[in-house]
Amino acid sequence: MKFFVDTADVAEIKDVAASGLLDGVTTNPSLIAKANRDFKTIVAEICAVVPGPVSAEVASTEYTQMMKEAHVLAKIASNVTVKLPLTWDGLKACKALTSEGIKTNVTLCFSATQALLAAKAGATFVSPFIGRIDDMGYDGMQLIREIRQIYDNYPALHTEILAASIRTVGHVRDAALAGADVSTVPPSVLKTLAQHPLTEKGLAQFTADWAKTGQKIV
Repeated sequence: MKFFVDTADVAEIKDVAASGLLDGVTTNPSLIAKANRDFKTIVAEICAVVPGPVSAEVASTEYTQMMKEAHVLAKIASNVTVKLPLTWDGLKACKALTSEGIKTNVTLCFSATQALLAAKAGATFVSPFIGRIDDMGYDGMQLIREIRQIYDNYPALHTEILAASIRTVGHVRDAALAGADVSTVPPSVLKTLAQHPLTEKGLAQFTADWAKTGQKIV
């Protein structure tokens, strides 16, 4: 599974990228608003740090304007992936941009049939929102399983499933088990994946025992 971080905080991205475990970045208008800096400058800085896909979302909801914005975003860097809403106009834009060789991430996916349309439109990624479905009292992970089965039924579909709205370590584990190609997570969740109380307990014991030897490696 690939790991993306879902943030527009360049300092956080640099910190995570230093681990060598980061495959890409996703941003959205809410994250950009939180960063409170110029959008295109942020995207350019992120693209310079992360060689993998960096999702930058259009602001318009109308096809013609989406296309204009998409072309501006795609020129920022070669690894920009244009993020589009899963609407009829968004799907039209996805098809057109894909035909131009521009990578796309179709976002705000909440059903398997929406994901099927995104794949038919040639999306590079489709982003089902697990956490938001859970918030409504449904099983967000079931959506990942349904999309995986549909995509596997049709080898001609090459869209990657990008599990989004991930909030917990359990979400990451279950998305991997369900066959998601990518998980995009807040930096804090990604770092938490490395933690386990038994690891901490074992390390404390090893450290104490080593101290008793009075030795030094360096």
